[in-house]
Amino acid sequence: MALLLLAADPVTATIARMTIEEKAAQLQSSAPADRKIGLPAYDWWSEGLHGIARNGHATVFPQAIGMAATWDEDLVHRIGEVVSIEARARFNAGPVGADRRIYEGLTIWSPNINIFRDPRWGRGQETYGEDPYLTGRLGVAFVTGIQGPDPAHPRAIATPKHFAVHSGPEAGRDGFDVDPSPQDLEATYLPAFRMAVTEGHAGSLMCAYNAIGGVPACANKSLLVDRLRHDWGFQGFTVSDCDAVGNVYQFHHYRRDAAAAAAATLRGGTDLNCGTTYAALPQATARGLVTTAEVDAALGRALAARRALGIAFGADNPWASIKPTDVVTPAHHAIALEAARESIVLLQNRGNRLPLAAGTRIAVVGADADDLGVLQGNYHGTAVAPVTPLEGIRQRFGAERVRYAQGSVLADGAPVVVPETALRADGAPGLIAEYFADGDFTAKPILSRRERRIDVDHNRASPIPGLGARWGVRWQGTLVPPGPGPYRLILDAPACWKDCTTHDVARLWLGGKQRAAGSFNKGRMEIAWDSDGRPLPFRLELDHRSEDEGLRLLWVPPAEPLLKQAVAAARASDVVVAVVGLSPDLEGEALSVSVPGFIGGDRSDIALPPPQAKLLRALQATNKPLVVVLTSGSAVAVDPSAADAILAAWYPGESGGTAIADTLAGANNPSGRLPVTFYAQTADLPAFVDYGMKERTYRYFTGRPLWPFGHGLSFTRYTYGARTPTITVAAGQPATVDVAVTNAGRREGEEVVQAYLVPPAMTGAPGLTTPVLQRQLVGFRRVALMPGATEQMCLTLDPRSLSLVEPDGIRAVVPGAYRLFVGGGQPGDAPGVWFDLRITGTRRDLAK
Repeated sequence: MALLLLAADPVTATIARMTIEEKAAQLQSSAPADRKIGLPAYDWWSEGLHGIARNGHATVFPQAIGMAATWDEDLVHRIGEVVSIEARARFNAGPVGADRRIYEGLTIWSPNINIFRDPRWGRGQETYGEDPYLTGRLGVAFVTGIQGPDPAHPRAIATPKHFAVHSGPEAGRDGFDVDPSPQDLEATYLPAFRMAVTEGHAGSLMCAYNAIGGVPACANKSLLVDRLRHDWGFQGFTVSDCDAVGNVYQFHHYRRDAAAAAAATLRGGTDLNCGTTYAALPQATARGLVTTAEVDAALGRALAARRALGIAFGADNPWASIKPTDVVTPAHHAIALEAARESIVLLQNRGNRLPLAAGTRIAVVGADADDLGVLQGNYHGTAVAPVTPLEGIRQRFGAERVRYAQGSVLADGAPVVVPETALRADGAPGLIAEYFADGDFTAKPILSRRERRIDVDHNRASPIPGLGARWGVRWQGTLVPPGPGPYRLILDAPACWKDCTTHDVARLWLGGKQRAAGSFNKGRMEIAWDSDGRPLPFRLELDHRSEDEGLRLLWVPPAEPLLKQAVAAARASDVVVAVVGLSPDLEGEALSVSVPGFIGGDRSDIALPPPQAKLLRALQATNKPLVVVLTSGSAVAVDPSAADAILAAWYPGESGGTAIADTLAGANNPSGRLPVTFYAQTADLPAFVDYGMKERTYRYFTGRPLWPFGHGLSFTRYTYGARTPTITVAAGQPATVDVAVTNAGRREGEEVVQAYLVPPAMTGAPGLTTPVLQRQLVGFRRVALMPGATEQMCLTLDPRSLSLVEPDGIRAVVPGAYRLFVGGGQPGDAPGVWFDLRITGTRRDLAK
């Protein structure tokens, strides 16, 4: 998207009237109002990773890693459209000239197209997986969906991030230096960004926290200017990750103070500062560290974006027709359900255990079965009617046929949501919730209802219509421990993200005594007691008076009583559905968590945590059929022998429970494919801090995974055929592959046709540790087939997909005898056909 400045552009004239202090203020993410030049306040920071985030009710799609599991470019494009439509709808609720706070703007800091090179990275859930080609294609789809069909008037502006070579560890990320080889940089870390810019025409781009070869990414001229602008033709604006400019001197020690850091990053190619360090630009210009012309150029690109959006300088706004009510519409919800269904990957199905027959009595077990956060992942909006796996299974199979038991915590010492089985009011599960206007608990409640658990997300969203900005809620009933032993009870209120001067207030009574009271200025309150197993009267009051994001009642109960409940539920049922895995409390961005297997948002062990592994063993010992539904944002090493069938459901969004239940019942034929490798054990991985690609991802891994990248089973089966097994193509020309795909089963389904190029053997230069490329994805397409139907498919492989990267980083199409596999997964894992592909000649001008 071209955001060019013309000579007569009002942006140019406006900049000429501004002082250096005013310019510096507008180049910070929380840009203040400047009435002299007619600019309202505008916070550039808005999130839309899988739905508009942190700004009230929104359609919540599967987390990005789940979107990637769909392998569906059209669907991801439509999700991007919904994100920007709902952003515009929120924006259009006020006058164009109104001040905009954080998360209220139209500059969307998504997608995250970093490569998920190591499953231990907690933020990998935000990405499209481990493969540069898949990531790039889905990134282009999302960017174009966000920005819309008119490059001159984007519906919103997408911001691919984090440029570049960024994928953990979270600890130390502010000053971490990576030194990728030229080959790894060109072959793995840059391709998705190039595609987002050259094909998606992204209007913005975010630089990363880390340094590359000793130069902070946000001050890296060779990356942000030479590669991005000169080689790729990027014409939009760049923005730093939050506080990354300050990190240049505070953590990287690349410059000695704020003014020098501001100058280095601006001259290095970063236009906009998420943070406040650019407030030092006046000092930097006075010291001769940066010129006024350089500041003007950066500001020109930023203000041109506001004009292109139609929100400044009196510009046309063709998107004014989007109504404030165009949020959480039935059409948007339908896309969320479609995405959740397509994202589910059937990892194994021994004995065709799935689908389950109608009338089956089901024991649903696991803390993830009934947890709102497991649906939403991180960077999420507030779903209006989220459906957890437990709720979805009850709706599909009948509540009278479903038993529930939490079974275990997720990891030793990690609290989980107190389940409905431990809360009672008037003889039924859950608590009575009374809502009060203005936080006045002495008044008559405006609504009273039963709520199954305390697991509430009210981020800029009222839990019921008409409550206003301040309100209160009182939950009352009985806490019913599953047995005697030590308990910890935690009130968890995720705090607002920025400029929080006040916080919500809570008061907790347990056993007739007030046990906790105060403000959530630290996000949590905690009590502990030794229970004799008897029920205790429970009351909790929340005075919502701030932008704190929600409230959850969590606990860490003794293990054996929970396990005993799960075994009893299994024995009383025909089949067990264990919803196990991880949660955004354990994996995510810079988390304050340190329990066995998890540290700071990352993982130290990729195995299913011991409490849940023990739970699966106990359930298996009941000899009841066991189906595992794995909810996580990353690959989890689950023993295949631990279950008859295993589904990967990721963090599936607002309709996740419905999609899971539809799949268990056979109403949805699973068609998701893995966007990452599921390794067998942590020992199979190189050191987390090593950014070399040797033995990483399916392209370079020489071991045997549990399930490979691209894997996914179906309730039907597909066969492949080809008339011409030999293809010859000249270097620099596309290759065309024709293949016939047949649904040879009895159910309709969707196949993901995947093409993998196996190159001739490559050897590294003497003295270089060069990863050996096993194969690489070069094309894919979804196809829907009725039973017995055959589709003749033509895949066109572009020249760049057929190129290889040599150890010195030079990308070229080189001659030789290649092999090409087209099938439902990687060769050896799925049916398909082999082609002999011969490339003649050489093409070496593909470096840019």
